[in-house]
Amino acid sequence: MTIKQSVEFKKEELTRYSRNIFLKEINFEGQQKLKNSKVLVIGAGGLGSPLLYYLAASGLGHLSFVEFDSVDLSNLQRQILYDTHSIGRKKSLVAYEKLSALNPEIEIQHFSVKLNSENAFEIIDNVDIVVDGSDNFPTRFLVNDVCYFKKIPLISGGVLQFYGIVLGILPNQTSCYRCLVEPNPNVTENCSTVGVMSPAAGVIGALMANETIKFLLQIQPNIINSIIRIDLLNLEFRKTTLPKNENCILCGKNPKYTEFNPYLVDYKETCGSLSFSIYKQYL
Repeated sequence: MTIKQSVEFKKEELTRYSRNIFLKEINFEGQQKLKNSKVLVIGAGGLGSPLLYYLAASGLGHLSFVEFDSVDLSNLQRQILYDTHSIGRKKSLVAYEKLSALNPEIEIQHFSVKLNSENAFEIIDNVDIVVDGSDNFPTRFLVNDVCYFKKIPLISGGVLQFYGIVLGILPNQTSCYRCLVEPNPNVTENCSTVGVMSPAAGVIGALMANETIKFLLQIQPNIINSIIRIDLLNLEFRKTTLPKNENCILCGKNPKYTEFNPYLVDYKETCGSLSFSIYKQYL
C-alpha cells in the first residue's frame, strides 16, 4: 500500500500513523476521521493512563481529559503515565507533558479539577464521545447523566483485583449506566482494600481505547450496547448484549428525572469502580 500525501497531514504524520493507515479497516480516510475527532476522557489513573496514551498515539485530533489528583507512590504500580519523579505533582500536568511529548501533532486539553455537578455540564460538551475511567460511583453516575441529557455516546470501564468490565452506551438507543447499576453506599470493596492487578488496568484501558477508535470509525462490531467482562485470574472473557431497563429512573418509560439534576449524584464516595454482584444478572 502506498500512502498518498495530503494537505491535511504532514509527512511526519503519515509516517507516525502508517501502521494505522495500512489497516484496511482504518486506511487513510479513517485516519482523517480520527484527526477530526474530539474525545473527552474522565480520569488519568489506572485506566486513563493506557487509554490516554493509546488515543494520543493513534492520532485523535483533539484529546481532553479531567484529573484533579496528585501522583502518589501507590499509583506507580499501575498508572503508567507517571514515574518516581512525578510523585507529589498534579497528575493532569504530568499527563499533559507526557502525552504532548508522545504526540505533539494533536491538540491536548487538561482540566485540573474534580468533576462535580457544578462543572460537569460545561466540561462534558462538544465532543464525539466520552470515555469514563473514573474510580468512583458518584462520578460514573454524574458522567452518565450528563451524557444522557446531552446525547453524547459513552464508553465506561472499571477494574478491581483481576477483573474488569467495559460497556458502551448510546443515549436514547441503548441502556444507560443507571439501567445496570443501582447506587449502593454499602459497597466497601475498593482498590485500596482489596487491590488491583496492574496489568488488568492496562488490559481494560487498552480495550477502552480500542473500542473508542472503532466507534469513531464505525467499525463493527463494537462495544456499543454491550458489556465485556474480563476475568484475568481464570482467563475468562464474556460479551453480553445489554437489555434496556424499562424501569430506569433516567431513560425508562416513566423517567423520574427529565433534566439534569445535580442531586442525582449525592451518593457515598467510594474508590471501588466495580461491584460485580450488581452486574450478575446481566453477565
